[in-house]
Amino acid sequence: MNVSRRHLLGVFFALVLIVRLAAGVTVGAAANLTYVLEPLAEAFRKQHPDVRLETVLGASGTLYAQVTHGAPYDVFLSADVEYPRRLAEEGLAEKASYVVFARGRLAFWSVRHPLAGADLERLLHDGRFQRIALANPNTAPYGQAAREVLKRLKLWDAGSPQHVIGENIAQTAQFVESGNADAGFVALSLLRSPKLANRGEYVSVPEDWHAPLDHAAVLTRRGASNEEARAFLQFLATPEAKKVLDAYGYASR
Repeated sequence: MNVSRRHLLGVFFALVLIVRLAAGVTVGAAANLTYVLEPLAEAFRKQHPDVRLETVLGASGTLYAQVTHGAPYDVFLSADVEYPRRLAEEGLAEKASYVVFARGRLAFWSVRHPLAGADLERLLHDGRFQRIALANPNTAPYGQAAREVLKRLKLWDAGSPQHVIGENIAQTAQFVESGNADAGFVALSLLRSPKLANRGEYVSVPEDWHAPLDHAAVLTRRGASNEEARAFLQFLATPEAKKVLDAYGYASR
C-alpha cells in the first residue's frame, strides 16, 4: 500500500471513530503525547468528573490535514507551533485560543546497544548502527528535528536504506523496541513512560542541534463552541498539568 493510500485510510478510519462519539471533548494529539495524555486526562477529570475525553493520535502534519478535511476534533495538540497557527490563519481554529504549552526533547535510543554516557556525535559516526529509525520528517516535528541533527552531522541521505521511517514518533519507537531498527530518534516523553522506562538506554540530543520542539494547542472551529473543550485547553496551563508534563520530560511553558 503506498503512502498516499495509507494516509487516506488513516483519515477515513479516524473520521469513522470520531463520528461515533457523542458529546464530550475529542482531542487530536501528536503521537509523542501518547503516554502523557492518560495522566493528563486523569488530572483533568478530577476537576471535571463529568467530561468525557477522547483522543486520536497521529503525526502533527497528518492531524492538521485531517482537520482541513473536516475531522471534528475539538482541540488540536501539535508537536510544533506551525500547524495550529496555520489552522488559525485559515479560519479553521480560534486564533485567540492558540497557546504554547510545552517543549519536548529528542533522544537517541537503543535496546541493542549501550548508550548511557556516550558522546552522541562520535556514536553516530562510528558505524555500529546499520538501521536508524526516525519519524517522517515531512509530517512529524520530531522527525524534522532528527533530520536536522543528521544534516548537522553530515549523515543525512534522503534515500538511504539506513533510515527506517515511521509514520509518527510512536511507530518510530516501536521500530526500535521491536529490534527492527538498531536505534532511533524518539521523544524523551515516550522513554519516561512506564512502558518504556526500563527498556534499553538513551542519550539526550543537545537542544541546540535542532529547532525547538515547542508544542502548541488550539481550539478548532468546532471546539470553539464547546465549553468543555475550552476547559481542557485552559487546564493545560494549570500547575497540575505542568507537574504531569514535567514528569514526562517536557519543559512546561
